[in-house]
Amino acid sequence: MTVLAIAYRAVALAVLFLISPVYADEFDIVVVGGTPGGIAAAVTAARQGRSVALLEYHAHLGGMAASGLGKSDVETKEAIGGLWREFVGRVSEHYVRTYGPDHENVKLCRDGYYYEPSVAEKIFDSMVAEQPKVRVFRRHWLDGAVRIGNRLVGLFAKDRDSGVRREFRAGVFIDATYEGDLAAAAGAVFRLGREGRADFNELHAGVVYMDYETRTFLPGTTGEGDRRLPAFTYRLCLTKDEANSHRLMVPPPNYDRSRYVGYLDDWKAGRFAPPKQLKEGIGYYAPTFGTVVRALSMADIPNGKLDVNINPRPLGFPFTEENYDYPEADWTKREEISERIRNLTLGLIWFLQNDAAIPAEHRQLARQFNFPKDEFADNRNFPWQLYVREARRIVGEYTLTENDLIVGPALGRTRIHADSVAAGEYPIDSFPVRKREPGHDIALEGYILMLEKYTQPYHIPYRIMVPKDVDGLLVPVAASTTHIAFSSIRLEPTWMALGQAAAMAAHLALRDGVQPRQVAVEGLQRALLRGGQVLTFFKDIERASPDYPALQYFGTKGFFPDYHAQARQPVSRATAREWLALALGSRAAPLAALINGDGNVTPRELRAIAAQAKWPASEALGGTDSLVARGEFCRVLYENTITRSD
Repeated sequence: MTVLAIAYRAVALAVLFLISPVYADEFDIVVVGGTPGGIAAAVTAARQGRSVALLEYHAHLGGMAASGLGKSDVETKEAIGGLWREFVGRVSEHYVRTYGPDHENVKLCRDGYYYEPSVAEKIFDSMVAEQPKVRVFRRHWLDGAVRIGNRLVGLFAKDRDSGVRREFRAGVFIDATYEGDLAAAAGAVFRLGREGRADFNELHAGVVYMDYETRTFLPGTTGEGDRRLPAFTYRLCLTKDEANSHRLMVPPPNYDRSRYVGYLDDWKAGRFAPPKQLKEGIGYYAPTFGTVVRALSMADIPNGKLDVNINPRPLGFPFTEENYDYPEADWTKREEISERIRNLTLGLIWFLQNDAAIPAEHRQLARQFNFPKDEFADNRNFPWQLYVREARRIVGEYTLTENDLIVGPALGRTRIHADSVAAGEYPIDSFPVRKREPGHDIALEGYILMLEKYTQPYHIPYRIMVPKDVDGLLVPVAASTTHIAFSSIRLEPTWMALGQAAAMAAHLALRDGVQPRQVAVEGLQRALLRGGQVLTFFKDIERASPDYPALQYFGTKGFFPDYHAQARQPVSRATAREWLALALGSRAAPLAALINGDGNVTPRELRAIAAQAKWPASEALGGTDSLVARGEFCRVLYENTITRSD
């Protein structure tokens, strides 16, 4: 088909879409993807009074968090707030209400951060069900998108059961799929695979071999870019409860033990020894250390169950290279790939429990762990969501890179973004991309293990959700990042924060009659802060502080050179002048003139500033006997610089 023919077809489709006599479903906002990010977007938009359609390919909502990922990936809890914090609060409340505050299950849920998949799904379902303005369309797959010019105006989705094809029209669309499907259907430019080291000056980019104990580069590291992807696996939920166990009685289809014998080499070489540094509170299941069963990384969760990851450290890890075709495949092909990885996973369980080459005591240990009968009952007790660690990533108004995640030379914190809408905090962490290669006997290529001493809490700018070339669309999950940066933001808590931000931006765009890229960021940030979002991470402030929103907000404007707000310390006159200039620009000069000289700001000076600026209740500002604290100064400035867009 020629370029001209494609153009004519696109125009005809758009015209047909607008004049079609078939009734279309019309909403303020359409969210594609019932992932945690999509749920956060739908709930947030509905709470703002918006009508929302939430479309999901599977029969269930919750994505990975409801499909086996029962151990929350959060290293710095104070960096994530908003709906994620509400979610874990509800999880904790569930276990306390169900079992009593002193029950072992309450302890195992770890304040709501560890949970059974069925509990996570129940919480997500309840959060959505509480919003009458949200209509959920389960088992619907995306079947096309319609643009008029650069603007996405609608999409088609097909019911997988009835075959009925629906039209959905909206003012703003949010792509919350793991795969970036709506963005791709709308014609957004995207990246796939790994950038080279030189593309964005990223130290860990491209082809990399890394010693996961020392975090040092190994021979063979070139930094060259390619289209390889981190391995996809399933995150399992297993149980130690014999009465609740669904045990594998036969090997899966196409079982081939040769795929797993490399694990025996790993065990004999000592690669299944305990981690050299056991982190407190992580919940490792220690009985597997030193055994072949360490092919699985386990952590206790409530009700005798375990969150089970596939350990990527062994050289025998067979899951790499199985997913390369997945991101751009249609759903028929994706189902085939998912089934192949499912059977590869079941094959590993069968191998550990039954293969004669496994030491008898290791087999006996492996047989203690089986699939719970009360999880995934409609999917043979196996998780329904493939762990899509990375697929498409849009090219947005800004590309988040490794350099945004680290503290650079002569800096006290990571790069400051004035349009930050969430904080990121998870270490750079990528699964391997290639199977074992001759001459590489320490780690698989592409495996980067938890650079927690290198990655620091960082700003996530709004611009990474805004496609460069498509209006009417926000993309909080398949966001604009490099591969390395994506390996940090690709966690459900972060995606929930971004989904919340995307929905609030969509609401403001509709309210103000502008495109999402034109939303006033300052108003968006203030709205998010009212919803409990974290925009800027600090080490020394409490959420309950009345100064908290102001410190969060002005953290995005460059007020603080490091991770300490020192909110209770007196604000110096020099600092106050600097802050006024950052907050008010040219309007700051007459106010800054009121606090000349050195020393600290007094209440009298703060009242003078307020009077000069015509801030309300200026006489009530500041104490009478003490100096003005940094937090108080920020709060007064924050509360008195609200614009119409807020």
